Amino acid sequence: MGLKKLKFFTFWSVSIWVFVVLSLSMNFVQCQDVNDYDQVDNPAVLPFVTTVVNARLSNLTNVLSKDISDQASFCIKDQEAEWNKAFNFSSNLDFLASCIQQTQGSIMRRVCTAAEAKFYFDMFFKSSNANALRPNRNCNLTSWVSGCEPGWACRVGPNEQVDIENSRVIPSRTTDCQPCCAGFFCPRGLTCMIPCPLGSHCPSATLNTQTGLCEPYNYQLPPGQPNHTCGGANIWADIRTSSEVFCSAGSYCPTTVQEKPCSSGHYCRTGSTSEKRCFKLTSCNSNTSTQDLHAYGAMLIAATVTLLLIIYNCSDQVLTTRERRLAKTREAAARSARETVKARQRWKAAKNAAKKHASGLQTHISQRFSFKKATKHPDEELKILDETNFETDEHLYSPVHMSTSSESLSSSAPSSGQQIEPGNSMQMMHEIEDESDNYDAFDVGSHDRKSKGQTTKGKKPHTHSQIFKYAYAQIEKEKAQQQDNTDLTFSGVVSMATNPEMRKRPLIEVSFKDLTLTLKGKEKHLLRCVTGKIKPGRITAVMGPSGAGKTTFISALAGKAMGCKMTGLILINGKNESIRSYRKIIGYVPQDDIVHGNLTVEENLWFNAKCRLPAHFPKPDKVLVVERVIESLGLQMVRDSLVGTVEKRGISGGQRKRVNVGLEMVMEPSLLILDEPTSGLDSASSLQLLRALRHEALEGVNICMVLHQPSYSLFQMFDDLVLLAKGGFTVYHGSAKKAEQYFAGLGIHVPDRVNPPDHFIDILEGIVKPTQSSAVNYKELPVKWMLHNGYPVPPDLQQTAARIATPSSSPAPINGTSPLHAGTEETSFAGELWQDIRSKVEIHRDSIRHNLLKYKDLSRRRTPGVLWQYRYFLGRLCKQRMREAKVQATDYLILLLAGACLGTIAKTGEENFGAVGYTYTIIAVSLLCKIAALRSFSLDKLQYWRESASGMSSLAYFLAKDTVDHFNTVIKPVVYLSMFFFFTNPRSSFAENYTVLLCLVYCVTGIGYAFAIFFQPGPAQLVSKI
Repeated sequence: MGLKKLKFFTFWSVSIWVFVVLSLSMNFVQCQDVNDYDQVDNPAVLPFVTTVVNARLSNLTNVLSKDISDQASFCIKDQEAEWNKAFNFSSNLDFLASCIQQTQGSIMRRVCTAAEAKFYFDMFFKSSNANALRPNRNCNLTSWVSGCEPGWACRVGPNEQVDIENSRVIPSRTTDCQPCCAGFFCPRGLTCMIPCPLGSHCPSATLNTQTGLCEPYNYQLPPGQPNHTCGGANIWADIRTSSEVFCSAGSYCPTTVQEKPCSSGHYCRTGSTSEKRCFKLTSCNSNTSTQDLHAYGAMLIAATVTLLLIIYNCSDQVLTTRERRLAKTREAAARSARETVKARQRWKAAKNAAKKHASGLQTHISQRFSFKKATKHPDEELKILDETNFETDEHLYSPVHMSTSSESLSSSAPSSGQQIEPGNSMQMMHEIEDESDNYDAFDVGSHDRKSKGQTTKGKKPHTHSQIFKYAYAQIEKEKAQQQDNTDLTFSGVVSMATNPEMRKRPLIEVSFKDLTLTLKGKEKHLLRCVTGKIKPGRITAVMGPSGAGKTTFISALAGKAMGCKMTGLILINGKNESIRSYRKIIGYVPQDDIVHGNLTVEENLWFNAKCRLPAHFPKPDKVLVVERVIESLGLQMVRDSLVGTVEKRGISGGQRKRVNVGLEMVMEPSLLILDEPTSGLDSASSLQLLRALRHEALEGVNICMVLHQPSYSLFQMFDDLVLLAKGGFTVYHGSAKKAEQYFAGLGIHVPDRVNPPDHFIDILEGIVKPTQSSAVNYKELPVKWMLHNGYPVPPDLQQTAARIATPSSSPAPINGTSPLHAGTEETSFAGELWQDIRSKVEIHRDSIRHNLLKYKDLSRRRTPGVLWQYRYFLGRLCKQRMREAKVQATDYLILLLAGACLGTIAKTGEENFGAVGYTYTIIAVSLLCKIAALRSFSLDKLQYWRESASGMSSLAYFLAKDTVDHFNTVIKPVVYLSMFFFFTNPRSSFAENYTVLLCLVYCVTGIGYAFAIFFQPGPAQLVSKI
């Protein structure tokens, strides 16, 4: 019971004491307005008074926070957090307690109201000069008390109420002027005090008698006032204007009146409120303002270089190992296929020999023995061989290694002095038959020869070994068929043409009637009145002298003629449809070898095959197509070699030309148009190329090609001939074998030992004149062809046609003018310039229309979609970038040097926060990254136009380019900052600098893309530097 009373008494005692203290503090707060200062020195009351004053100052700063944040919102991320860092004095209120005692409790009558603080900061933000305040109520020309001097302040009169949150009216404050308290600053022109933000050092000033300045500040005592002393701080503004107010570098200020030196192992920047620990591996002595980060920069460079080396080397090793394994598998499959062919040949030889021997043995036995004898001779089992029905030889192919069977076949072949063992022969026959059954399992997509309704046996090939065996078995079979067909005789051609596996492609016949092309702007005829057709399954050669319009003719057939006005008709399979609607099954081989030089031969062909063959095409058949093209074009030895560029040597020019043709052959076109495919090739390579094209023609492909002076053996391989004269007129269009007969009818005979196409072109050039017995003029040959076929003659050639139709008329002189070659009227320089401008504008407009217009797809071929093509483009670009490691390394090295130079020159100062260095950084990084981004679309622009014209997705191409360039977007800021950041050591963190540079590099890369797309390489580089 006594314990409970004691606890009750203690509780009430403490409560009464707290009440008394709070009452005293409230009395003080009330008494400060009535000039009652007796309780300020009371140690029990002072902490409570200090807390109340701090609360009122917090209210003042909260009123000002909105105005200041509106002025400086661009550099304030978290307004509340930043405000607390500057004006939250709750951790140490000693300077407030000291000021309360110094002012005898009138501190709140000396602190600036919201109106006075706004007056000061408005002048600071508007004029950037806090030393020149406008006249106000207390400080003007008629009223200038000592409190208006720098470092001094006055108090409000005793009879005037102070509303510290009033932001409109400046109170009258001219009495009891005293020096400004430590921790506050009193600007010149105001008679109030403003608390210094944290990070400042605002002690009371002392007079330096030598300089006459109030140190550590830069103001002097007013003249004529000997009793005036130095006060407190006089200004707080930016560090350029008031650097003396900020806590000095190498020291930290926990309060605004206390400055401590930075200890060893720590560093303190200007304006620090606490010391920061230095990183490991850095040396920080006492009074250090920054830490030395060069070691970390070197470590970051080493880590970045190591990472890049690992990425490039590992990727290269993976690609090399994969290619090596595929090459071994491919060689093993090819070897197996060749051995299978040899085994087949041995088996046929053994079978024929066995049949011949069995027939002779049967005749010999029939002469001596009766056929009714009950016992059978073992040799009679060989009659099974005669009774076996072999429908085709394709079942003798086997992709399985047959070395054992081959040895058995060779050892079992009959020879003189040896006896035939029927058991071994039959066993050997069954082994080959079993292996032929195994081959059927690899025959994907083909119909069984034995019955149309029977499905193929076995599983589809899925491993690399099985796929290559299937492909090479098919290739060897095709070679054997060509050999068996006696070098493509008439019967052989018929048998191959009627093979159900050969005709898989849709047929395209292109006919043209009165086709005329006129150059826009200049009204110059490039092609005139061309009529005829090119047929599927035939090779058409387009020949003529230079300037005859051969390339223009095939460009018009392919729908690629730009800057020209076309009249006449081009019919596709008898229908008036755009040729571009069939672009997915049309192959166009340009005259220039537009091939990716940083890819191998096989990679170039494979990419086209994957993007342009049907999406449902099985992989074994794709492998077969690519291997067949490589085999037929003779590219086996260079399949793994880089094609090369002008700067970096690769394969030979002839091989490059064959790769250029192979890019269109691997997509299995129905119409194949080639512009001078044999230029740069020797006779053997040209003959090999024509044989490959002949094989394509046997599959129903319509082939049209431009040639210059082919050899006689090549000329014999053409089915049709289109001969053009200068001016774009047709001289002959028909069977190549009947060309000599037609010209002989005109009196133009080909001399002995002269190649017919060479003679015809020399005639059209005017180099060789017709014989004297011929009354024909080479300039009249186009009109003769029109009259011969009954084509309409243009009005400007009617006179020539009438003269030809009248035998009595004398021929026109050869050297005279004719409507076919009449010169155009001479125009002035201004006229020619205007025509050139119009022509270029028309070509540019047609190019835009050609690339942007969409056509209905009538090819019925569904190629891979955008996502699959994006995957293929991405894989190709990764390989190309891996092989351009030196170029990437050069870019990174330039960025490293730029970062080192700018980091050394542009030191980060406290006055500008490194603004000069960042300005140089923006210029340097933007320029370097923009120029590097130009390479993404400038270097392979020709390749892009070719691929886009064939139907490949432009969106997939762009997305793949952008995705691969993201690697540089991520790495380049790290490379640059590894030098710049650790040389300048700015206040901002590495992550913040990296984020800004990442956004910068991404933006300028997009700008570089735009310049590369819309400008040529030279102007694009110039525009990038502006």
